[in-house]
Parts: sequence; structure tokens; C-alpha cells
Amino acid sequence: MIRSFRLADWFTVANSFCGMGAVFAAMSFLQTPTEQWHLLLACGLVALALAFDVVDGKVARWRHEASSLGRELDSLADVISFGVAPAVIAYAAGMQGLWDRVVLLCFVGCGASRLARFNVTAEALTGDNGKVRYYEGTPIPTSVILIFVLAATIWRGRIGDELWGGTLMLGPWRLHPLVLLFAVSGSLMISTIRIPKP
Repeated sequence: MIRSFRLADWFTVANSFCGMGAVFAAMSFLQTPTEQWHLLLACGLVALALAFDVVDGKVARWRHEASSLGRELDSLADVISFGVAPAVIAYAAGMQGLWDRVVLLCFVGCGASRLARFNVTAEALTGDNGKVRYYEGTPIPTSVILIFVLAATIWRGRIGDELWGGTLMLGPWRLHPLVLLFAVSGSLMISTIRIPKP
């Protein structure tokens, strides 16, 4: 199978490696909470994953090597890097209340659903030039905006109970209002908003 990989696919694999590296870094912080640089490293790895995600598309177009395998591989890598990794970083940074977890689970589910919808409808949305004309819902890599917000809070030492927005008790469970950014992001991903594809 490796022999069937094209150059762009290797950049996609690098994207997934960065995403999993971010998950591992966030888990390392949970083991050693005084080492906040682990969380900053996790955020940096998600940003690096975005760079690889951009490059893989450019390389595929440059070499005219788009394929179904590449598209599916790209979606799987994106779920890890821009869905699972941001949710794990948010959890490690302090969004650990039950309501937080529900929102983070929904965020990941929305991201996976959005990618599945794109893969199923990609052919129908393809124009005469062979390119998809628009995205339906915001692309999952836009979750990097959430990573920048998290990186800013981490840089300022505002993690755990010190997260921006504080903590609310809704019934017997905690909610960090900052997690609502994940709810907004996930909702936009599964919306029917049409965004022209560059």
C-alpha cells in the first residue's frame, strides 16, 4: 500500500503525526501539570498540522495527483489534527466539567460529520474545472482559531479554574464558558453555509 502513496499523501501523513503529537503533548501535561510548555507544544503541533494540510493540497494540484485515497486520508488526518487534538488540548487546559466534555464530544462529532458530508458530496459539488466550487459548512481546519485562543490563555497561565470566562455550575456539573467557542465552531461546520473554495 505504501508504494501507492503519492507525494501529497506523505504531507497528509505528516499532518496526522502532528495531530497525534499534539494529543501526546497534552497528555504529558496532564501527567506533569507544572510543565505548561507541553500544552504550548501541543498548540504548535496543531498549527504545524495546518501547514502540512495546506501543502498537501498544493502538491496534489501541482502534480495533478488527486485521488480518492488521498481525499480519504486527508479527512482522517484532519479529524485527528483539527477535531480530536483541539478537544484534548481544551480538556487538558481545564475544560473538564461534564458539560465541557459533552460540548467537546459534540465538536469532534460535528467535525467528523462535516468531513464525511464533504467526501460524499465532493463529486456533486465539482465544477467544470474539476475543483469543488464551495465548502458547505466551515472547513474543520478553521478549528485552528480555537487553538490560537487556547494558546493565548495558556501563555498567560490562565488554565484550570483560571480559564477565561471562569466556571459556571449548571445543575451539579461545571461548565467553562470558553468551551462554548467549540460549540459555535462545531455548529458552523455542520451548517449549510456555502463558503467559496479558493
